[in-house]
Amino acid sequence: MANTTQISKDELEELREAFAKVDLDGSGFISDYELHFLFKEANLPLPGYKVREIIQKLMNDGDKNKDGKIGFEEFVFLVQELKSSDIAKTFRKAINRKQGICAIGGTSELSSEGTQHSYSEEEKYAFVNWINKALENDPDCKHVLPMNPNTNDLFRALGDGIVLCKMVNLSVPDTIDERAINKKKLTAFTIQENLNLALNSASAIGCHVVNIGAEDLKAGKPHLVLGLLWQIIKIGLFADIEISRNEALAALLRDGETLEDLMKLSPEELLLRWANYHLENAGQERINNFTSDIKDSRAYYHLLNQIAPKGQKENEERIDIDMSGFNEKDDLKRAEYMLQQADRLGCRQFVTPSDVVSGNPKLNMAFVANLFNKYPALSKPENQDIDWTLLEGENREERTFRNWMNSLGVNPHVNHLYNDLQDSLVILQLYEKIKVPVDWSKVNKPPYPKLGANMKKLENCNYAVDLGKSPAKFSLVGIGGQDLNDGNPTLTLALVWQLMRRYTLNVLEDLGDGAKANDDTIVNWVNSTLADAGKTSSIQNFKDKSISTSLPVVDLIDAIQPNSINYDLVKTGSLSDEDKQQNAKYAVSMARRIGAKVYALPDDLVEVKPKMVMTVFACLMGRGMKKV
Repeated sequence: MANTTQISKDELEELREAFAKVDLDGSGFISDYELHFLFKEANLPLPGYKVREIIQKLMNDGDKNKDGKIGFEEFVFLVQELKSSDIAKTFRKAINRKQGICAIGGTSELSSEGTQHSYSEEEKYAFVNWINKALENDPDCKHVLPMNPNTNDLFRALGDGIVLCKMVNLSVPDTIDERAINKKKLTAFTIQENLNLALNSASAIGCHVVNIGAEDLKAGKPHLVLGLLWQIIKIGLFADIEISRNEALAALLRDGETLEDLMKLSPEELLLRWANYHLENAGQERINNFTSDIKDSRAYYHLLNQIAPKGQKENEERIDIDMSGFNEKDDLKRAEYMLQQADRLGCRQFVTPSDVVSGNPKLNMAFVANLFNKYPALSKPENQDIDWTLLEGENREERTFRNWMNSLGVNPHVNHLYNDLQDSLVILQLYEKIKVPVDWSKVNKPPYPKLGANMKKLENCNYAVDLGKSPAKFSLVGIGGQDLNDGNPTLTLALVWQLMRRYTLNVLEDLGDGAKANDDTIVNWVNSTLADAGKTSSIQNFKDKSISTSLPVVDLIDAIQPNSINYDLVKTGSLSDEDKQQNAKYAVSMARRIGAKVYALPDDLVEVKPKMVMTVFACLMGRGMKKV
């Protein structure tokens, strides 16, 4: 690195913006096959052979995890090397100078070699204001709220885990049982528990938290705190941008499209489609993004004018958007005038005028998502030939599998379980997570050709099934690549479940020095651990009806970490359905609080769903074997 050119703060910001445009799910990583898009976005176009050489070198030397993922720091490192080479002649700035980038000393190996972690002051400012508003009336947060967005209050305020737990529940209600949050007389130990609870719960709702630990949050490491917060906030903002949860989105259907076509769109794509629907109704041109196309605020002006309530519904106040600022010549002033109108709708969140003018991708997308959630201004189509039976929505098992995949950082982000697995790229990444080698030279990667795209995807699916049969040795009788390509729910889930099961068992085998684990191994460990701790509960198998009370789970948690359970909160005796539900909610949250990464939901325990029950006990066994 001695001869490697250093990156200035301005250049670092430009690279970060380029990275964000390719990292659409905000995970902080891109896949190796997306690297050529990233170089183009950074205005550093390279020939295909050169990109392949870089990927090969990165996988051999720079990719510490050998996971085919490239983080922002690795990308900056590549650019530093390229700028030091002859290719530097082609390098030029691609994006206008941005303000507000902060650089801090990092702890990674790359950081020690000269690269710095970076974080956005704009994002910090936006997230602080969002949290202040969302939790302003929560008595448990009075000790840290309101935060000053112009200071580092945020990084200190999140250090005890309470605000993070609350934010998880705001995004996905009832994820965390409030009774499991330590709120009074906090100690280093109870703070650690809160942070465990927040992180494991964030993982359970689909956040990628593999490289984030409780100590990072306690220390208030800005880039990690902001990265986690963005994922949590985004999940909440996008929750209702889903046609099965909001049938009025069918109004966005275009000529020749079916409901099934619309269901395949990601939340980001639906959000853009929604904005364009209103722009077209206003007689305006479509926008292609929430970055360069909204910088002059004019599209936002028209959008606000279209969605503002017209006072036509009962008890609805009419709000007329003042368009007088539309013709202001100064971009920043025009953006400010536009945001003043957004404020009249109660939607001046996430962006400042400079965020609009600079085209900050995350914050502008959040701004528009918040507009959608408050004023969708859509009506469910009537008298159209639409097959509404397609809108069954995601069931609990599907949601659990999808969140598990996303928590592992798969790329692309899985929004719709079956549609997003139809080219098997995600499935192949999951094979690597369970230590089944994938020959990526055999894999077709996007962008797929216009002609024969489905054939390329089918080839991937056939390869995924072949890997499942050997070397994974899964039971895949009657499952073929075509079933995955068709999005067959039953057969796709059969493969996904075996991937999740193997992943869970691998964790136990790693802790057990390679000893094979199976259902009997787990059941025997559970019962011996309960007996050794003097508990009276036990289980026969993962179908044991006693599990519906969650008492064996609660007792096991207390056996693993003595005195962690407040038994005054646990219902015993003859239990009603509500009693069982309350026990299950407490058990799942307490399992996460002591450090078990549980993906199952309380209903899985109450209904004794064997597959999910197995994962609960396996995760607790893993936590017990760590002896931490």
